Amino acid sequence: MTISGTLGSDVAELGPELTELRHQLHRRPEIGLQLPMTQETLLEAVGDLGLELTLGKSITSVTGVLRGGRSTGTAVLLRADMDALPVQERSGEPFSSELDGAMHACGHDLHMAMLVGAARLLAAQRDSLAGDIVFMFQPGEEGWDGAGTMIDEGVLTAAGPAVSAAYGMHVRSNKTPNGVFTTRGNTMMSSSSKLKVTVRGRGGHGSSPHSARDPIAAAAEMITALQTMVTRRFDVFDPVVVTVGVVSGGTAANIIPDTAEFQATVRTFSAATGDAIGGLATAVCQGVAQVHGLDVDVEHVREYPATVNDPDHAAFVADVVADVFGPDQFVPMEFPEPGSEDFSRVLAAVPGSYLMLGASMTEDLAGAPSNHSPLARFDDAVMTRGALLHAELAVRSLERLGAQTADQESRRSPS
Repeated sequence: MTISGTLGSDVAELGPELTELRHQLHRRPEIGLQLPMTQETLLEAVGDLGLELTLGKSITSVTGVLRGGRSTGTAVLLRADMDALPVQERSGEPFSSELDGAMHACGHDLHMAMLVGAARLLAAQRDSLAGDIVFMFQPGEEGWDGAGTMIDEGVLTAAGPAVSAAYGMHVRSNKTPNGVFTTRGNTMMSSSSKLKVTVRGRGGHGSSPHSARDPIAAAAEMITALQTMVTRRFDVFDPVVVTVGVVSGGTAANIIPDTAEFQATVRTFSAATGDAIGGLATAVCQGVAQVHGLDVDVEHVREYPATVNDPDHAAFVADVVADVFGPDQFVPMEFPEPGSEDFSRVLAAVPGSYLMLGASMTEDLAGAPSNHSPLARFDDAVMTRGALLHAELAVRSLERLGAQTADQESRRSPS
């Protein structure tokens, strides 16, 4: 069963509604785990669909369950993230953010609108659905681990038994052609962690550095040594990225301070390198500190695991895209991406796939502002495609799971 043929016209008719919803969300972006205005808007948008709605206990999440008419206890999860970024918008859009210092620069406003659209399409077909569908509207993706909180609060079992498959979709303002989908099996996106390093020396006069213990010089050496460690201790085919984004220390050019600090983001693509990087980075910083006669505190904070797609589900996504939109509308992702995503926590618990949808406003993909840029712009027109693919993935996944269950039962039955 598919719905693309029977509801193609309905998808097109949803376009203006999704655009209006996206613009409404874009004007009022909220950051973090507490998004009361966003939650209220979403509840209004799905309030007439007959979903079983559950609100987060500690965060402003929204979980909706659609019961299928042919349900046998199987459920599939679809996810959209809700939060914005601490960015001052300069896109020039007529519906730009009305809140200073906050912007939907990563396209989460489109994600929410697309998932609302999918809910509308699926609710219209509820009687024929071969299972239940869980809609996961998640705050706090941008570094707040909202997915982890929603899992702790029961999103994976919202329909009763744990969901059997999960899919998430993310738009891109560059890199991927407009309207084209992409994903890959196995590792799709890196893990993320953070290094926090404090170098403790002894302050003194800048004219006599030999009488002090200079933490700034040692911190600079540590930063360089960490880059050398990456190239000498890790396989180039299992890459590690260490980028120092914060350096602080000192108050005047002629004063050697007591302490200096720096912070780095760390990206890895396998569990082995993710487990090893903290200890090795700590050893490097401690070694440099010892040479300089200083002390150092190193904290390695694990954030998100790598986003790992089930290969079968990633291939399933590619097949569905090709069938619904045409084979040229799917482009395999050649290499994993060094960005990180907390949907990785869902995929660590449930087989499924994450995927990307091109939403660039220009054919110059290399020159277009990227996600997270204050200039980022996204094409409203791709939302009907995203909504339709969400719905198709859910419907076909339920049918596929039902067929697999029937086959397993027939194999267990005596002949």
